[in-house]
Amino acid sequence: MLEPLIIVPRTVLALIFLFISTKILTKRSLSKLTHFDYLAIATLGTVAGNLAFNLKIRIINFIISMIVITLIIYLVSYLSLKSRLLRKHLAGEPTILIKNGKILENNMSKLKYSYDYLIQQLREKKVFDISHVEFAIFEPNGELSVQLKSQNRPLTPRDLNIQTDYEGLATEIILDGKLIENSLKLNSLTKHWLKDELKKRGIKDIKEVAFAALATNGNLYIDLYRD
Repeated sequence: MLEPLIIVPRTVLALIFLFISTKILTKRSLSKLTHFDYLAIATLGTVAGNLAFNLKIRIINFIISMIVITLIIYLVSYLSLKSRLLRKHLAGEPTILIKNGKILENNMSKLKYSYDYLIQQLREKKVFDISHVEFAIFEPNGELSVQLKSQNRPLTPRDLNIQTDYEGLATEIILDGKLIENSLKLNSLTKHWLKDELKKRGIKDIKEVAFAALATNGNLYIDLYRD
């Protein structure tokens, strides 16, 4: 009867330490992790899982183990930033799959990379005709970087010699029906200004707003819960 009562706090403790360790080690999204990152997270997860279910493991030993593993992983990651050779072995190197419009079958074979997967990743980049591709590079994190042939690239204002205004990052003003007061201060705005802007759009209560952001050109974007 006592075992379930013991397992619950041990599981919570394991999750807390696992969260702290992964928070320290990486800020990247899962899609950007390297093979070494996955191995590191799997190792931490295994240690944490053992604490939760193996009651023979003392909590102090678990804490020491998590700290040591985290420090080792952090040290290796730090050294990889300083050493290109170490980084190459840990994360791998980019591999060219299409060069000057030609598919490099040898490189695809080394990666065990199929034509189906190549076509799929090109579609994910909104490229539906492989003949439009000048270069395609398989990155260490599994992403495919694509450069289109010059005649197939979308036109930009620069191509047409059109001057454009500066566009910075939009500032979140309202999130989940709550005002972000610091955002108003950063933009030298007041609650009265915001109230007037909402009133112009027929919004009586800020709680009706799911999200609102102020663009650098002064436009206020508003998304309502009732949309």
